[in-house]
Amino acid sequence: MSLKVGPFDLRQSDISGAKWQEVRAEELVIDNVSLARTSINNVNMNAMKLNDVNMSEILVTDANMTGVNIRLANISHASIDHVYLIGTQFTNVVLPKEGEPQYKPDGQYEPTTFKNCSLSTALFNNCDLSNVNIDNCNIAGLRDNGILISDLLKDL
Repeated sequence: MSLKVGPFDLRQSDISGAKWQEVRAEELVIDNVSLARTSINNVNMNAMKLNDVNMSEILVTDANMTGVNIRLANISHASIDHVYLIGTQFTNVVLPKEGEPQYKPDGQYEPTTFKNCSLSTALFNNCDLSNVNIDNCNIAGLRDNGILISDLLKDL
């Protein structure tokens, strides 16, 4: 394949509907650009940085996201399905505070739900688990501050 070599400096251009196939586009700088409804397939995005990006309603499938860092993000109503979370850390995950978007004074938020998940060996440290419901779950070995929950339940 013979490549046309740039750099191509596009400013104030409308390239809507363009197709890029078999293109090397490494170390691009994309600033103040709309990529709405763009389809990206079979693309190497290793070490790509996304900053100040609206990714609402994005669909990521069949992706290797090992080592991904998501910071200062609103992922409300996200769906994460069939995902490995080995060694994954959730830090400073909170509900909105007064003055922040989506804050509800009555505190009535839709629950974060874990269904058909293995959280065995998970560690919850300094977490607010108030009003958490655990339904139809295997709690063998579940401890709260070192105390086996199954031992507490035997006494009821």
